[in-house]
Amino acid sequence: MGTPEFAVPSLRALSHEHEIVEVYTQPDRPSGRGRKLKPTPVKSAALTLGLPVRQPETLRDSVELDHMAGLTPDIICVTAFGLILPQAILDIPKYGCINVHASVLPRFRGAAPIHRAILEGDETAGVSIMEMESGLDTGPFCRVSTVPVEDHDVESLTGLLADIGAKELLLALDQIQQGTVTWTVQDESLVTYAAKIDRTDVELAPHLAVVDALRRVRASSRQAPCRATVDGTNMTIVKASSAVAEQVGIGDVVVVDGEIIIGLADGAIRLDQIRPEGRQTMDGSSFVRGTRIGESPVWECIL
Repeated sequence: MGTPEFAVPSLRALSHEHEIVEVYTQPDRPSGRGRKLKPTPVKSAALTLGLPVRQPETLRDSVELDHMAGLTPDIICVTAFGLILPQAILDIPKYGCINVHASVLPRFRGAAPIHRAILEGDETAGVSIMEMESGLDTGPFCRVSTVPVEDHDVESLTGLLADIGAKELLLALDQIQQGTVTWTVQDESLVTYAAKIDRTDVELAPHLAVVDALRRVRASSRQAPCRATVDGTNMTIVKASSAVAEQVGIGDVVVVDGEIIIGLADGAIRLDQIRPEGRQTMDGSSFVRGTRIGESPVWECIL
């Protein structure tokens, strides 16, 4: 069971080592300007692998419960599926349901653990293989693997953790099958939650420190972009880096060697890649060459 690109490595790994009786993923959704139905990454991967696919809107009606029971799965593997599994589903498999969760539990239960790890400046991120319960990511875990966050953005860190999660999932299944698995109960005193990211979490504003601004850029995505108004142009900040620039005041914009530098509370950052409203992603230097910058340019948060 899975939906986004994060789940695809787990699906591929399972298909090489285990029998998959059916792949569950979210229904196709409208996408793009034409609003054409687009299959999920997991559906596309499953069809390429020649696996049967099911896309229920809900798992709570009797038709879906009966269908799942009829599959008689030994275990259900879940990776970012996007629907809550009711207890009736959790009770079906002989060995229960296990989940590939992109955090070091009990830190960052919930929807956006990778984004939150970047936003909050965690030194490490990771993957936990946990046994699913009716609560939100409350079950015990059997495997944990960590990596340094460093300067990863959401896309690169997600790809790295997806590959690690696939390997850990196979190791967990081996231990379950061999009867050697050990489950560790989560310490409730250490629980934190990773709420879904919205634009307010990643918007840029002049009062921010450089380190916080760069974290917001790296934690942003197409669904929740990091945005600002620079010299009157609304834009998404795709990539940025710290910059050394003298006399850049808070909220000021300067052009140094053809690069856009914006002033923050304790320094400045360079806008390496941007996406001006209504245009394609481009280097900051390309924007400078094609746009007249005002005499006293400023930048601000998009209200």
